[in-house]
Amino acid sequence: MVDFRLSEEQIMIRDMAREFCDEEVSPNAEEWDKSGTYPLDAISKAHELGLLNVTIPEKYGGAGMSTVDEMIICEELSRGDPGFGTASYHTMLASLPILTGGTEEQKSEYLGRVASGKLAAYCVTEPDAGSDVQSLKTEAVRDGDDYVINGSKAWISGAGYADWFFVLAYTDKEAGYGGLSGFIVDADTPGIELGKKEENMGQRCSDTRGVNFTNVRVPASNLVGGVENGGWMNAMRAFDHSRPAVAAAAVGNARGAMEEAWTYAKERKTFGKPISKHQSISFILADMATKIEAARLLTLSAANALDSGEKATLKSAHAKRFAADICMEVTTDAVQVLGGYGYSEEYPVARRMRGAKIYQIFEGTSQIQRMIISRELESSF
Repeated sequence: MVDFRLSEEQIMIRDMAREFCDEEVSPNAEEWDKSGTYPLDAISKAHELGLLNVTIPEKYGGAGMSTVDEMIICEELSRGDPGFGTASYHTMLASLPILTGGTEEQKSEYLGRVASGKLAAYCVTEPDAGSDVQSLKTEAVRDGDDYVINGSKAWISGAGYADWFFVLAYTDKEAGYGGLSGFIVDADTPGIELGKKEENMGQRCSDTRGVNFTNVRVPASNLVGGVENGGWMNAMRAFDHSRPAVAAAAVGNARGAMEEAWTYAKERKTFGKPISKHQSISFILADMATKIEAARLLTLSAANALDSGEKATLKSAHAKRFAADICMEVTTDAVQVLGGYGYSEEYPVARRMRGAKIYQIFEGTSQIQRMIISRELESSF
């Protein structure tokens, strides 16, 4: 039986993250969203407080916290603002393939950079290849002591501020998934061109853009793990870790929307009483709370499996699928509770609803998660 009660230390971490967001994130979230400003100063402050990339081991300069600790923080940061939550996590996503499959030299250098405050970006998705990773076109060809990378990546979070990229590319196109390899590419390498910042529907402060690689030379020592054609499995292991983080972020955004709906419902009066006293509204609020609680438990279950060294593919997919979907439902219902005011950008629930949709898309769509769940379960029946 897993005990999901937080330890005193975890409560302290949660409260610190919550206080940080109340002071540094929530007051600025509306302006970041309107201007599309990347919250670099706030990210730097979060790093100084020890709230980012917390699972990097101490031997590489990190805090060495548990995955459960990380999920607690992810929830709080996205409760502050969903865009900030995503902007503060993309570096850890890029670090995961190095953490799970890199050489000691790679871990020391690149995880060390992250631990010192540098940012990174995860370059897998392409203009014509998202969930269908086998359709990637980026290639890396060995040339002496280097690899030469050519290709284009799309929808890369944090690309404009990254110190280095994790890049998935084919080293053997004929081998399908088995011919993919991971590379660490310094962002100042000649031949890298950044695309314009995308004008997204939501999470507008999270920098998203394309990255083009034209004859980009990378030392062979930057082949992740030092072995060709191991990139696919390494990337999939990274997803097992990152999907619960997306789930935690979705829970945080949903919780923020629920809190805002409750505040409004207790103040707004119709027919002589607060609308929270009307069954039609109170039932919506009750369902929000149940969905959030269930999503959080699925997320913590996946995180606990990772901390225990278990295979977490199924639990991670459960958590990501359910949390992403209920976040869309809860934020939409929050807009409904506020009525016309909810439809106005004057209230933050509109921003939260716009920011919720991407959770159902990135890190594997909700449909892809269902495919993973059914595949993982098939052998059990």
